[in-house]
Amino acid sequence: FSFRKLWAFTGPGFLMSIAYLDPGNIESDLQSGAVAGFKLLWVLMLATIIGLLLQRLAARLGVVTGLHLAEVCNRQYQKVPRIILWLMVELAIIGSDMQEVIGSAIAINLLSVGKIPLWGGVLITIADTFVFLFLDKYGLRKLEALFGFLITIMALTFGYEYITVKPDQRQLLQGLFVPYCQNCGTPQLEQAVGIVGAVIMPHNMYLHSALVKSRQVNRANKREVREANKYFFIESCIALFVSFIINIFVVTVFAEAFFEKTNADVNDVCMNTSSPHSSLFPNNNETLEVDIYKGGVVLGCYFGPAALYIWAIGILAAGQSSTMTGTYSGQFVMEGFLNLRWSRFARVLLTRSIAITPTLFVSIFQDVEHLTGMNDFLNVLMSLQLPFALIPVLTFTSLPSVMNDFANGLFWRVAGGLLILLICSINMYFVVAYVMSLNHLALYIGAGILSVVYLSFVAYLV
Repeated sequence: FSFRKLWAFTGPGFLMSIAYLDPGNIESDLQSGAVAGFKLLWVLMLATIIGLLLQRLAARLGVVTGLHLAEVCNRQYQKVPRIILWLMVELAIIGSDMQEVIGSAIAINLLSVGKIPLWGGVLITIADTFVFLFLDKYGLRKLEALFGFLITIMALTFGYEYITVKPDQRQLLQGLFVPYCQNCGTPQLEQAVGIVGAVIMPHNMYLHSALVKSRQVNRANKREVREANKYFFIESCIALFVSFIINIFVVTVFAEAFFEKTNADVNDVCMNTSSPHSSLFPNNNETLEVDIYKGGVVLGCYFGPAALYIWAIGILAAGQSSTMTGTYSGQFVMEGFLNLRWSRFARVLLTRSIAITPTLFVSIFQDVEHLTGMNDFLNVLMSLQLPFALIPVLTFTSLPSVMNDFANGLFWRVAGGLLILLICSINMYFVVAYVMSLNHLALYIGAGILSVVYLSFVAYLV
């Protein structure tokens, strides 16, 4: 083992780990803490470990073949399924990017004390595309350094909230290591499912398999390939451990401060501190419901304006970093599936526009206080896309014709298959619960027809 070699391979895993810290994840964390307290921390830990094992497969595919997942799909699938697969992955990237851009816009709105509207924040967020292009021109290491800086900001800001709130350490450890949820009902179950859906992102498999290609490896030398696989896995472990700690900060802050709080409790505190946002919380005994925006407001009411602004800085860092990795994913997926050879600027501009346009429309017609419904819909959309990343990555890493001597053994094939079946089952439950909550017969019939088509294509991939 060599720390010098580990440093040389460090970078791709931290870029990949940004997907575990995007605004969608942060919102899932705070809702988990507010709804279930410390009881679902073990679900977060389990989801992160499963995510790590799946990322290992994606990284191995890139290292061994010298091709990323989209390029392998282009080679292995027929034209029609290949195009369908590309469209599904693009949908996942658009959904993820919308959450990230909206998260950044909410943070800008909070930092400007509401002076910059949601659509203004979306337009400002477009600027990160040009930062991305500027840094990319100077090499990947500069871009990796920027992401390292943004992850550090998240660790410091959410760590500050953790120190300020002082969560109960005994309950924290019990929540992490006791896989049980006492007195839990449907809301807690839905939060557990939401955690898994938020942590394991479909486009991240495509991204990680492409990022590892940035390191020079002699693929004719098995020892070098084996060494690269080892160091990339160690780096991924470190990166996901850091992201896991930051996620724990968010869950425990809201578990300690806002678990079982009512709207009336928060309304009283906000009124006493003369918060301009106290009207957000009606004076009733319903359980408090929080999102990224309301989460910042309640932190400000309980722990002072500094807590609100520091929260907003953390969300802004999460949104900015994840929108850039979303742009990267879109670029790799488009050039891999469609074999495009455009200029970097043209590709980035196209992939950015695809995600920004619907986000801009949403931000114009929806105010910052009522975005939870859209967030739920986007989580369902991304949950549906998971099989289109997980099944190909397990399939190709198990084929000796693709991986040669590095193909998955029987244990990895069985374990990987069971993990993917578990994740897809959990996410299908989430989708069914969402459709049932819409309570409309026409939507049930439409969802039934789409389910048959969807499951047929998943069966084809299997």
